[in-house]
Amino acid sequence: MDNLNTHTIGALYEVFQPAEARGIAKKLEIHYTPKHANWLNMVESELSVLVRQCLNRRIPNLETLEKEVSIWERDRNINQVCVNWRFRRSDARVKLSKIYPTTQN
Repeated sequence: MDNLNTHTIGALYEVFQPAEARGIAKKLEIHYTPKHANWLNMVESELSVLVRQCLNRRIPNLETLEKEVSIWERDRNINQVCVNWRFRRSDARVKLSKIYPTTQN
């Protein structure tokens, strides 16, 4: 989970009654990620692939879900699928020029 301000247990209490929010919160295992990391974008991309290739349908139960994701993960690892991160600092300086300082030579 990223560190967006809505991604907290407290956000559940804003939407659900306290007893229901507490029940949902007990089922969650939250792993926070660093706020600034290229790898976070890679993870989000990989999760998007997982959804498109494996989870884009109704899955009847947790056992089936775990089995399907395990098979998908094994295949990705066997095929050594990796992310080819191509967005470089120089690209960022062009695309995000309004927030990057200019350098004096």
